[in-house]
Amino acid sequence: MRLGLAQLNPIVGDLAGNRRRILDAYVSLVKQGAELVVFPELAVCGYPPRDLLFKRRFVPDVVDSLNQIAAAVGEIPALIGYVEKNASGRGRPFFNSAGFCHRGRVVATARKCLLPTYDVFDEDRYFEPATSPALIEHAGMRIGVTICEDIWTDPMLSTRRLYSGKMPLEQLAVQKCDVMLNLSASPWHHDKEDVRGCLVADSARSLGCPVAYINAVGGNDELIFDGRSLVCDATGKVIAGLAAFAEELRVVDVPTRGSAPVVAPAGALHPTFAQDEMKDTFEALALGLRDYAHKSGFKSALIALSGGIDSALVAVIAVAALGKENITGVSLPSSISSQHSRDDARILADNLGIRFETIAIAGAVEAAEKSLQPLFAGRPRDVAEENIQARVRGVLMMALSNKFGSLLLTTGNKSEVAVGYCTLYGDMCGGLAVISDVFKTQVYALARWINREREIIPRNTIDKPPSAELRPDQTDQDSLPPYDMLDAILRGYVEEGLSRADLVAQGFGEAVVNDVVRKVDLNEYKRKQAAPGLKITPLAFGVGRRIPIVQKYVS
Repeated sequence: MRLGLAQLNPIVGDLAGNRRRILDAYVSLVKQGAELVVFPELAVCGYPPRDLLFKRRFVPDVVDSLNQIAAAVGEIPALIGYVEKNASGRGRPFFNSAGFCHRGRVVATARKCLLPTYDVFDEDRYFEPATSPALIEHAGMRIGVTICEDIWTDPMLSTRRLYSGKMPLEQLAVQKCDVMLNLSASPWHHDKEDVRGCLVADSARSLGCPVAYINAVGGNDELIFDGRSLVCDATGKVIAGLAAFAEELRVVDVPTRGSAPVVAPAGALHPTFAQDEMKDTFEALALGLRDYAHKSGFKSALIALSGGIDSALVAVIAVAALGKENITGVSLPSSISSQHSRDDARILADNLGIRFETIAIAGAVEAAEKSLQPLFAGRPRDVAEENIQARVRGVLMMALSNKFGSLLLTTGNKSEVAVGYCTLYGDMCGGLAVISDVFKTQVYALARWINREREIIPRNTIDKPPSAELRPDQTDQDSLPPYDMLDAILRGYVEEGLSRADLVAQGFGEAVVNDVVRKVDLNEYKRKQAAPGLKITPLAFGVGRRIPIVQKYVS
């Protein structure tokens, strides 16, 4: 069977644009000899549509778009993810479905059985689960169809316990499928591709037939989809692997049940299908930024360049995402800013070939302090005065963003965002937090990876002690433990849900643990007001972590 895999990058809600992408891909794959073309989960409307589903015309428009696509489908069928209305009058209003289009119409429908409700997912808010996966018969073949979560039921997964009864794969196993297709929109995070590959291979072995997994690619809000669609034969061997973080159309010879094995040709695995962690992380962030900007209508971006490592990393990612001609770096030195920070910012801009501007803020800071002096009289200087610098910078950068229509990128990393080492309405101003899910230790690792062949980020930026430079001779370690220790505590407390006692038992000092945990808890209000951030870990701040701002629980 020659299967056409359409690994596409849809835009949520762009029904006309997605329809064109789907039809263009269909025509291309049919010309390449495909006998069946398969698209990702909810390809017609993009994933996740969230509360767009509750707009009265949205789902009827999605169905109409699918019907228009089906009208253009000829002898070669296409399987396409879409939203179906639940007309039964019982349960939730919609199904997460896939339409089997053939000879001008939708001739069969498959529905998703398992609806994820963990991390960033809330599908049971919208969709009614199907009681069983679909089996579609076509051209003498029995084609099993599952949608994303339907195969995420391996006992090794902690989320397996969310589901009871017979699992979709167990139901399909007795159906004797010739091939099983899984339509997915599976967001990426570190190491997920390994787990996913194991699940697809295990599915093939358990069903005794080849399995094709077709994943979406691209960035939608915080989520980044990596593609990496793949096909396994009945033994679980990967015979095709598509590109990471890029669209790809490919026809794959899939051996159906009982047919002779297919020898995977040279180049069956795209060079990016399996690549090192640093390259994966960098490409994910660049794709997330590119799609967030372009899908929102931005062509250019602004970055406040402090001379520090965080803004340097964001600038490199921005150039990769949008092109150097579309990036402007702005230095905003105060009276406290060191000369080496100013120099490092300029050297970085020169290395990247981006536009570089300088706006001195000492006068604006002095004017603000003078205005506040009567009310601040008799009180010692403290963080209130320090933060005026950051907030003046925020005002100026937002003014540039407004004037030139450029997306302002914030540069705070996950370590800083976690403990509130950032200024609300200051350096937190902006439209996208590019590295808010990247720990400081990972920032350093990425910087060194970027410099692996030549110096792009100035060596001094990497080697010098990190500092917010809001007071003379300030360093981050005046207020925070060393970043390797801080990041380890944060991984335990934020991502793994460990208590203070658990962390102390691991060997961390009680005073340090208490201080870090207190800072994390106290700064929830800041994170609720932060720009959306690109998700690259299993648990990121934002939609996947819903901690109350006002709460008194101490763990």
